[in-house]
Amino acid sequence: MLDFDTCNEARLRRDPTYDGVFFTAVRTTGIYCRPVCPVKPPLTRNVSYFPSAAAAERAGYRPCLRCRPETAPFCPAWKGTRSTVERALKMIEEGALDHGSVEALALRLGIGSRHLSRLFLRHVGASPVQTALTLRIGRAKRLLDATDLPLTDIAFQSGFGSVRSFNAAFLRLYGRSPSQLRRPKTP
Repeated sequence: MLDFDTCNEARLRRDPTYDGVFFTAVRTTGIYCRPVCPVKPPLTRNVSYFPSAAAAERAGYRPCLRCRPETAPFCPAWKGTRSTVERALKMIEEGALDHGSVEALALRLGIGSRHLSRLFLRHVGASPVQTALTLRIGRAKRLLDATDLPLTDIAFQSGFGSVRSFNAAFLRLYGRSPSQLRRPKTP
């Protein structure tokens, strides 16, 4: 947490670079705000600072209805649908689509699969399946370059369901088979 003087100066300047970094609680009103709140600044002797909206609420303050601090930058509500896509990307990176479906992933996120696909097109520019394939190919490419593992092992460790789909993905993307892309080891 920043020191009192830094927070106070940022609040008085309504500095947007501190929006979401700290929250101002006003003892005389029982309300907490963002540093960019447009209301008349309270007296410095009446304020205290918190590192999060949750911390201010835990101390008994309620959110300002004008600046809506619960939607400050870096909180899930502020990020909106991007937050859902980020959670989905993390799950995909962990292998959610290696052996599961988009429908199962969407269910884990609490949304429909069509909605998830629309969110991916808007925020990522590709479908969840294409995103998972790109991640799989990236993992496989790193293993091809860095290890001497057999291609079959690389295919399965990278998340491909079969060697055939592994080979087909490389042919489509690189125009070459995985064995042709493997760097020869120097003696």
